[in-house]
Amino acid sequence: MTPDKIFIKKLLDSAHDSSILKIFSKGDYIIREGQVEQSFYVIETGAVRVFHVTEFEEQTIRFGYEGSIITSLSSFITGKPSEFYIEALRKTTLRIIPKHHLSQVANQDMESMVQYNKLLEALIVQQIEREIDLLTESPTKRLQRVLERSPNLFQEIPLKYIASYLRMTPETLSRIRNS
Repeated sequence: MTPDKIFIKKLLDSAHDSSILKIFSKGDYIIREGQVEQSFYVIETGAVRVFHVTEFEEQTIRFGYEGSIITSLSSFITGKPSEFYIEALRKTTLRIIPKHHLSQVANQDMESMVQYNKLLEALIVQQIEREIDLLTESPTKRLQRVLERSPNLFQEIPLKYIASYLRMTPETLSRIRNS
């Protein structure tokens, strides 16, 4: 088990009294743009997407499904309003862990702090991978990169959101997949 997964397990084991198990229906928002993120979410069942709205479109930037952790990371860290929405893509059960509890667990001892740092490092690496995806010009290469990281993506997430994530139309994505 990786250090970030060890920390999540430790966090979940200690979070019974301070965490909330909540079920979201398809289309429900976990957080909206403008809200300040106060929690980490561990996805027990279901799937979510993180997206940003511009004046022209919704741009999907991240997905989460069973076993994933998700949050509006920049808002969580800075305490500033989120620039993102997190939406349930189907019925989704989340374990909601408040920021103060995460902090308590991380600061328990040196090993917990190391594991917490590994968790943050893993999230940062995911963000960097996403930036590389955005800079990759070839739609086929973008799809290949994503499938290398998340081979079960098409079993978890509807095609139209994957297409948005990959910066292409659903038709283009279908054509690439079928070629």
